[in-house]
Amino acid sequence: MELNSLRQFLVVARLEHLSRAADELHVAQPSLSRTIARLEGELGTPLFDRAGRLRLNDAGKLFRDHVERALGELDAGRRAVAEATADGSGSVRLASETFLTLTGPLAAYKRAHPAAQVELRWERAEDMARRLRAQDVDLCVASQPIHADGLEAARLFEEPVGVGVPLDHPLAERASVSLDDLADQPIVTAREGHWIRGLLDRLFAARGLAPKIVCESDEPGAIADLIGAGLGVGLVPAFARRSATRVPGAWIAVDSPDCRRTVTLYWAADSRLSAAARLMRATITGWDWPAPDQDPAALSPAVRENPTREG
Repeated sequence: MELNSLRQFLVVARLEHLSRAADELHVAQPSLSRTIARLEGELGTPLFDRAGRLRLNDAGKLFRDHVERALGELDAGRRAVAEATADGSGSVRLASETFLTLTGPLAAYKRAHPAAQVELRWERAEDMARRLRAQDVDLCVASQPIHADGLEAARLFEEPVGVGVPLDHPLAERASVSLDDLADQPIVTAREGHWIRGLLDRLFAARGLAPKIVCESDEPGAIADLIGAGLGVGLVPAFARRSATRVPGAWIAVDSPDCRRTVTLYWAADSRLSAAARLMRATITGWDWPAPDQDPAALSPAVRENPTREG
């Protein structure tokens, strides 16, 4: 099996769509189809179900996991040799659901290690464990729990998540709201896979409610803008109220102990992190994160007027 064929298989497995995979790989679709057929022939079994839409089957998922680990080991070997023979600057690959919370430690890391190469990737929390075990990334930061074996974790901070509303909204003068208060409100939120959407769905489901979603955004940073424009209300983390980028609106606490997020750093337990990745881990875990009982509003004089971009 050729390495290039295996890498092409992983793209098809991720997208489950031949034409989109061919576009991403910059190869002709017939050529990609032959590559997949050749792999299936070598393995003696189909890797995809082709009834209707292309779907990775159980054999394909099993093969994908092994290919990811094998290619991850090869890439880790290349990086280890490069680090050993270069000037020691190295590289680190960091995945996160959001980077607004990480701008401080990232800036500090680059000031301290200007020669280090930093690669940032947006990643859904549900895909992080697999990416870490396959050594596609070195470190992951998630705002929702990752329940998977073979990972180590360091909790960074915990904070309340409130509701952002336009300044002229009937709820704007309230000190707090209940989930029942939000049941009939138009909701602006992120698409499935983002931590804000996951939290919203869990909160409402626990109350036997369904959120009245009027906008699902692919750009979580635009949610506060849409709230400020009067399109609806939406969950906004307390951390975002300290952002330099602000839009008109009010941030209101939610009367639910579960309306919180815990931001956690993860890495693979058996991974051999590069020096650059170890330094990044130390920078992030050693950052002056807010204490669990610290009011983020205390760091900003204009808290009622400015819910900000999602953190």
